[in-house]
Amino acid sequence: MSIPKVVITDFIAEPLVFERGVIGDEAEIVALEAMSEEELAGRIEDAAAVICYHYLSITRATLERLQNCKAIVRGGVGYDNIDSATAREHGIPVCNVPDYGTEEVADSALGMMISLARGTHFLHSRLRRGVGDWSVEQAKPIPRLRGRVLGIIGCGRIGSAVALRAKTFGLEVIFYDPYVPDGLDKALGIRRVDSLEELLTRSYIVSLHCPLTRETTNIVRADELAAMQPGSFLVNTARGGVVDTTAVVDSLAAGHLRGAGIDVLEQEPPEEDSPVLRAWRDPAHPAHDRLFLNPHAAFYCEEGGEEFRSKAARECLRAIRGEPLRNVVN
Repeated sequence: MSIPKVVITDFIAEPLVFERGVIGDEAEIVALEAMSEEELAGRIEDAAAVICYHYLSITRATLERLQNCKAIVRGGVGYDNIDSATAREHGIPVCNVPDYGTEEVADSALGMMISLARGTHFLHSRLRRGVGDWSVEQAKPIPRLRGRVLGIIGCGRIGSAVALRAKTFGLEVIFYDPYVPDGLDKALGIRRVDSLEELLTRSYIVSLHCPLTRETTNIVRADELAAMQPGSFLVNTARGGVVDTTAVVDSLAAGHLRGAGIDVLEQEPPEEDSPVLRAWRDPAHPAHDRLFLNPHAAFYCEEGGEEFRSKAARECLRAIRGEPLRNVVN
């Protein structure tokens, strides 16, 4: 009887020390280092389990070629790049690792908020290239954070962690999330609002922490940005597709949004001529100094890297052994 094979599609390369530390000799582990789904053809069909990250998608085309796959594990939180409905049709559980980066994403979101709202990023960007006086004057007005409203879209694990951190800065926290149970607001000491419109119009800072679904795709577009207070801030460390990033750049350029922190984009890596990259790289662009851009990095820390890799491997091992899976999402 041949040994089962676990295929890691993307992002992770040799040495696979964490994965082999969990799975041992119970399966062969292969890292494909693919950057597109097309690169999987002929290399994944015999996998007993698959670990997928965020450089590519797994669609019906790949799912229909899998011969004996017992689980597809998204080595992270969001699983929108896997056709989980089609996987279910083929009897393949799709699992994720929902908890590994909670603290890191929350810390990153707060870091972006504070850097933007305190004028730190703006001044750093301007003064590094010799624009404006060596003075806080060019960043004014900078109002006190205490008492300002932070609006959180999606108050699950990460949204809750952001709320607790934000309260230590004196921010008043509100959230919009129709899916979390009643009472979360009381447990966290924050306030629930009943509509996205109310959250947008009340918030000085808006931070997104929702999954990417049909309902949340482009949940913040040009109209939603226009509903925000003039001079407010937007931070997205969730998924690229929940925000129309081109509209964010336009709002910054028009002077409506005062700053934006973007960790995730609709396409990663983005095209070189994308509007967000052009604005971020061109000092003459009116949005340049107010745009904080990261390469989908908010999730990462050394300890978290070991955690999401080990947990993804452990879920694969459960699948191979026929044991109950922990985090099935389909």
